Amino acid sequence: MSFDKRQVVYQIYPKSFKDTTGNGIGDLGGIIAKLPYLAELGVDVIWLNPFYPSPQRDNGYDVSDYKAVNPLFGTMADFEKLSQQAKEYGIEIMLDMVLNHCSTDHEWFQKALAGDRFYQDFFILRDEPTDWQSKFGGNAWTPFGDTGKYYLHLFDVTQADLNWRNPHVREELFKVVNFWRSKGVKGFRFDVINLIGKDEVLKDNPNFDGKPEYTDRPINHTYLQMLNKATFGDDEMGITVGEMSFTDIPNCVQYSNPSSHELDMVFNFHHLKVDYDNGQKWTRKPFDFIELKNLFHTWGEGMSQGGGWNALFWNNHDQPRALNRFIDVEHFRNEGATMLAASIHLSRGTPYIYMGEEIGMLDPDYDSMTDYADVESLNAYQDLLAAGKSPAEAFAIIKAKSRDNSRTPMQWDSSPNAGFSDTAPWLKVGKSYPQINVEKEKEGKIFPFYQKLIRLRKAMPIIAEGAYRAAYQDSDRVYAFERLFGDDRLLVINNFFGQNVTLNLSEQYRTGEILLSNYADTVLDEKITLKPYQTLAILAAQN
Repeated sequence: MSFDKRQVVYQIYPKSFKDTTGNGIGDLGGIIAKLPYLAELGVDVIWLNPFYPSPQRDNGYDVSDYKAVNPLFGTMADFEKLSQQAKEYGIEIMLDMVLNHCSTDHEWFQKALAGDRFYQDFFILRDEPTDWQSKFGGNAWTPFGDTGKYYLHLFDVTQADLNWRNPHVREELFKVVNFWRSKGVKGFRFDVINLIGKDEVLKDNPNFDGKPEYTDRPINHTYLQMLNKATFGDDEMGITVGEMSFTDIPNCVQYSNPSSHELDMVFNFHHLKVDYDNGQKWTRKPFDFIELKNLFHTWGEGMSQGGGWNALFWNNHDQPRALNRFIDVEHFRNEGATMLAASIHLSRGTPYIYMGEEIGMLDPDYDSMTDYADVESLNAYQDLLAAGKSPAEAFAIIKAKSRDNSRTPMQWDSSPNAGFSDTAPWLKVGKSYPQINVEKEKEGKIFPFYQKLIRLRKAMPIIAEGAYRAAYQDSDRVYAFERLFGDDRLLVINNFFGQNVTLNLSEQYRTGEILLSNYADTVLDEKITLKPYQTLAILAAQN
């Protein structure tokens, strides 16, 4: 199993990308219509969030039928057309596989509830629940009908965890992956895949809501090897990524080292918690740059030395926009957006672009709680009020941290509804769309910079393949690293602040070549001054 390390992945939240039916909801037809745009950007793979039938209690991550298309998004014929037309542009499709749990509306759960013992063993049922907490709050166990037993749901009460110890469950889930492979799908993103391996005996654990008892268990690797062998393992053109919750470097090396025959790469989320106060999401504090930099270095070097591979990202459908979190967007949106992009696209791993990131989209700047749709945000607002926050304080936190920040409709142009739809969209468009949209940004600074980063990765093995080594580790302003490939050396320096920073430059880089900068007039010398949010990539001179 191998994959192309020159590839760049673009994530689409289908509900918010482009509406072609006039119902205010994005659809598969909208993605087909925008394939020329994605080809112009230069991406190789598009990852689609779930579009399967679902009660939508968790935005489609509660799947009620794994082998069908939710009519909200179109038909199977639409999907087949998308798969085929994307290939004509040299673009592959990556699908979200939610194999840790299914919706309680799924026929497996409904049959189990009706007393079918065969299907009861598809789920994790116990007479005595453990003390584990659901990741969405509350107990992770709920009574299973009137049987006296409880079923496990690590997420919403309507998302029942599947029993991977049952070979029939594995067989059914492997069939799901192969079904989509038969439709031409080459890429798979496996949702919370490091949680599938539960121990036979489930134990109480008061630490971290019980997470150590069900996360990264040794059998998890065995299951991924089975999945690999039964489905995508022999696909030379395939690309797989695992979303890893509450994980660590040794496990992620094993998940993604080719010799393990598990996955191609892994997501982790540690770097997106550096603006959590005391580890709690629903808080506000400035991001901790030192923690961010150290996490990037630790993971960059650890994965490099172990032969693992990172999926690199700043944004996704569950995160506020990185620009609002890390950058003074009022004064330096262009510089901040290009610096953030270079800091991961020139690093070791596969870069993921979340829709709108390539044009510098911002959080929507909503005016009231009535603008939000995300159930997590609505619940958190009530919890914050109950904890003694004033309505203004609670709203400010939601505004900073809501998942809806990234789910607003894609801003295509400055026409009403940002060119997303002819009618009012399911979620209000961000206020910035008249100024920030694809039509304008194609002629701006950010979109062409992303195009250049993608071209460089394809052209330069040092970017696609090189090792990672931390640089300027004592700086409290700069995140920098070297890439090493054969005799080649590349230094990437990123100023994470809105003030100038002066650094000493070693001779091999003083006499080197500027490969990339987001400012025009940088001169290489013994001392260099980086401007606000400047990114600078220097190829070392050959000895």
